[in-house]
Amino acid sequence: MRKIPHYLIVHLFLFVIASTAAAGGIRPDSFTLSGIVGGYSFDGKQRLETRPVIGIRGGYNFTKHFGAEALFDFVPTESTQAGLGDVQVYRYGGDLLLHLLPDNNLVPYLAAGYGGITVDRDNQRTLTKGVFDYGPGIKYFLTDDLALRGDFRHLVFRDNETLFNYEYTVGITYQFGGKKPAPAPAPVAAPVAPPVTQPEPEAAPAPEAPLEPIPAAEPTPEKMKYCVSLNIEFDIDKADIRPQYHDEVAKVGDFMKKYPTTTAVIEGYTDEVGSDDYYNLQLSQRRAESVVKSLVEKFGIDPSRLSAKGYGKTRPIADNATDAGRQKNRRIDAIIDCALDVKELAPPPERLCMTLEVEFATDSAEVKPRYYDEVNKVGEYMKKYQTTTAVIEGHTDNIGGYEHNMKLSQQRAENVVNYLVGKFGIERSRLSAKGYGPTRRIAYNNTSEGRQKNRRINAVIDCVIKK
Repeated sequence: MRKIPHYLIVHLFLFVIASTAAAGGIRPDSFTLSGIVGGYSFDGKQRLETRPVIGIRGGYNFTKHFGAEALFDFVPTESTQAGLGDVQVYRYGGDLLLHLLPDNNLVPYLAAGYGGITVDRDNQRTLTKGVFDYGPGIKYFLTDDLALRGDFRHLVFRDNETLFNYEYTVGITYQFGGKKPAPAPAPVAAPVAPPVTQPEPEAAPAPEAPLEPIPAAEPTPEKMKYCVSLNIEFDIDKADIRPQYHDEVAKVGDFMKKYPTTTAVIEGYTDEVGSDDYYNLQLSQRRAESVVKSLVEKFGIDPSRLSAKGYGKTRPIADNATDAGRQKNRRIDAIIDCALDVKELAPPPERLCMTLEVEFATDSAEVKPRYYDEVNKVGEYMKKYQTTTAVIEGHTDNIGGYEHNMKLSQQRAENVVNYLVGKFGIERSRLSAKGYGPTRRIAYNNTSEGRQKNRRINAVIDCVIKK
């Protein structure tokens, strides 16, 4: 066997211990295209010189850990025996890849595969045999899409006897497509007092503003929100529920008795009459608590399933300048968490809010077929209840420009609307799309989990209840 050139071994070693700046990693569902160059050695039985090899690789990553790669190599060599001329060696086939640390910028992997090898000798017979190969490799990502790579392969085949070849290469890999993770936030270095003559360092990125309280009606992937307004009128400055409003409370009580896994937030609101904001806030809280008390005492709902929240005059839904508007603002809303199949809800509530578990490719608004079942829940519900209307809301995280995210969230919401119109024949007048971009966070964007929560599609379905 010919010796492996020392310079290539040194090259690979330095490549492994090179810079550790974080970038990239293996992306699921991504494709790769690589060019490689290196050395190729034959065992002594083949009487062929060690020579350079060039090749190309095309791959696909099924997951972060598992991928496959097709390959083609060419080695122009010559016989070690005088007068036998030039020899061209071609290798072709495929490898399966196991990525060991797929989220790092430095990704070691193992490869094994099978293919063919053709040895074409001048003025002699051409040999073609099946060949098995295996060996380690490593990729170092310079960016999310571009990586350096180094590989070693031990090749085994038979031609009357077992023969061995050795391939050692470096190259460059371009990764495209797949699911790109959101970039991690840049770490902020601890402040250090600079010398007087040193220019002032650039300011660190401003921290995220504190989260606003998440509205009770904001759905989650696990639970939709069943929203009911209770038409209860209270005496002035009172929180007692008069007997004639028992049926209003029963809207919530009967539903929660029927579905014992549900929980509810009872929200109280007032108009803006009165100059004491604190008093209005306390009054709305006491009225919400009265509804909770009624649900516990008259419907047997466990107190642990209920909570009360008073908002005073802070969330008007109508103009406080008119009697009718003030009456609408003096209200009690019940927001019920339902871990139910939407098909079970009969009759429909006044408002139903649900999150659709739909994931989009980076910078794409296409709804992939595997998410059709999620969107179908909305279509089937609206087809069953013809008086319903819906707003499809698109939301993003804060990665990327503000204007781009606003436009992208709008496009995603519109594509869901278009699917509902085309698939279920729902009149477009019953549907609207609204893109909110990053403006309605429900989590912080400084973690991948938080960004995933913020990238969402909500369906807010209103039903006109016919009395």
